[in-house]
Amino acid sequence: MKTKAVRLYGKKDLRLEEFHLPPIKEDEILAKVITDSLCMSSYKATSQGTAHKRIPKDIAENPIIIGHEFAGELLEVGHKWAHKFKTGDKFSIQPALYCETGPVGLLSAPGYSYKYIGGDATRVIIPNEVMEHDCLLKYTGEGYYPASLAEPLSCVIGAMHANYHTTPGSYVHNMEIVAGGKMALLAGVGPMGLAAINYVLRREDRKPSLLVVTDVDQTRLDRAATIYTAEFAASQGIDLRYLNTGTITDPVATLRTLTGGTGYDDVFVFAPVKPVIEQGDAILSFDGCLNFFAGPGDPKFSATLNFYNVHYAYTHIVGTSGGNNDDMVEALDRMAKGLDPAGLITHIGGLNAVPEATNNLPNIPGGKKLIYTHINMPLTPISDFEELGKTSEFYKELAAISRRHQGLWSIEAETFLLANAGLPAD
Repeated sequence: MKTKAVRLYGKKDLRLEEFHLPPIKEDEILAKVITDSLCMSSYKATSQGTAHKRIPKDIAENPIIIGHEFAGELLEVGHKWAHKFKTGDKFSIQPALYCETGPVGLLSAPGYSYKYIGGDATRVIIPNEVMEHDCLLKYTGEGYYPASLAEPLSCVIGAMHANYHTTPGSYVHNMEIVAGGKMALLAGVGPMGLAAINYVLRREDRKPSLLVVTDVDQTRLDRAATIYTAEFAASQGIDLRYLNTGTITDPVATLRTLTGGTGYDDVFVFAPVKPVIEQGDAILSFDGCLNFFAGPGDPKFSATLNFYNVHYAYTHIVGTSGGNNDDMVEALDRMAKGLDPAGLITHIGGLNAVPEATNNLPNIPGGKKLIYTHINMPLTPISDFEELGKTSEFYKELAAISRRHQGLWSIEAETFLLANAGLPAD
């Protein structure tokens, strides 16, 4: 079976190549990838090459397939797993296997560590350890892109579950955000921040009463406010505010004023920026929890925290970056029940767009870049469909579909794309 895939050979050395996959073993599964969402973690992997903790040392001779936020359908199931999976099943994958038997041991992950599985490919072989660790997950919802975005959503879900609070006089940590509490998402309108807003507004079991979302980019704030409206939030019992801290002389004072002076029970920091972390620390309430949800590239990165408050106000900090299997299951369940992550997506492209886009991801504005692996298409902002439609019937129809969905990507757009895109990548 042939596949076409983007493989990493070294720092910034990504190559789109066609090659043969070996026949699957009785404990493996052959799968067709449909979508992959490009992630900053992949940019970090390509930038660091073999210095990255998940990348094998021999990629110059045995390149790995990049991409870990992917979805598709199963093509052939080895005998060992025929009782659990069948041809035609739609799937997503939890890439954090925590499996000792992978190519780099415990840190092995599809999209970083394997020769024959990664999201930026037309066909892949799912190794036995993925199934052994229950990391191959069925998806029963519509389309494919929601399942591709289940992995980033699971990271947000994991972050919410990882926050904790205490009871004076007790050593028990009460896991989770404070129900009915006050929450701030700082630098919160990038892709992961948008996922967090979407999840918080649609949780059925636990919600804050106040949700303040900050950024310094007014255009991104305005887009977020259009997609996730204060009116909808109010219908869910949440007072949602968007705040441009770049235009405020004293952001900490303003943010604390919005809480009535008490501060925030749960603060999430979505950018590895020293002043933003320190701002988050300064707005914590008594027993407030700051979640540093942003992986810095510099191993010596640091920020100043108020340890007087750590001692006397019980403030504390956690760091999260990924979800576990339960978080992925919850994400896929919420997707199947109608939680639409389309607001995260700003660009659409084909497999041919992956090398350049991945190597330059921090310089490409907007949110998630969604790749359809079986088509050739330049990475294209959804906002450009209208202009491109003046000379292309293909983009004209995509623009019309986008207008019907508040300018967002959709199952309708995906269906049209897969039926009408240009030359196939495979």
